[in-house]
Amino acid sequence: MAAPPDVSFVVPARNEADYLADCLESIAALETDYVYEVIVVDGASSDATADIARAHGATVLEGTGSSIAAGRNLGGEAAEGEWLAFIDADTRVRPNYLTELLGFVEREDLAAGSSVCRMTGPLRAKLMEGTINHVFPRLERPILPGFNFFVHREAFFETGGFPEVPNEDTAFSRALGRQLPTGYHDSVLVESSGRRIADSGLTGTLFHYVSLDAGRLRASA
Repeated sequence: MAAPPDVSFVVPARNEADYLADCLESIAALETDYVYEVIVVDGASSDATADIARAHGATVLEGTGSSIAAGRNLGGEAAEGEWLAFIDADTRVRPNYLTELLGFVEREDLAAGSSVCRMTGPLRAKLMEGTINHVFPRLERPILPGFNFFVHREAFFETGGFPEVPNEDTAFSRALGRQLPTGYHDSVLVESSGRRIADSGLTGTLFHYVSLDAGRLRASA
């Protein structure tokens, strides 16, 4: 029997035919000696999302499409890797992503991590990029964006995965941070689309949490 992979990439995707191939090709181009698997959770797509995933060699799970949290959790539950890398379908990883991020979390003894990012799109996407890169890591309990969320499988299950609430990545980050150490790699390891920035997403509860961590932010300025 083959040994389990070191890392499981989990990509939730609903009608992502325009983006998914680039995401999966970036994962296939990783320069690493680590063993990894790729799981795409199809959220009841009406386009060629599932076909594209299979054509790129990914394991395809049929989800309900009820929420991105449900898709991520379904993939996480099926994953066999010691570490889970949650990546969105419109995100591309750099070739050094896996070696750098896995080395970082193990070296720093973290249960979960992310990295600074580059976002494409309108000005508000660049503003969000700045927030992710310069504000989220400095919070007392860092917010790890759902499009680039790297977590140990035991921490994922112990914390209950992504909750079915608005801003599920923020909520999961905060739950993890209350119990376990998390952090950010300071190199750009992913590029993601800013097409959803107009939605609440990560920004929906940002002001609230930045307010909670205002003292820490001032102290570290």
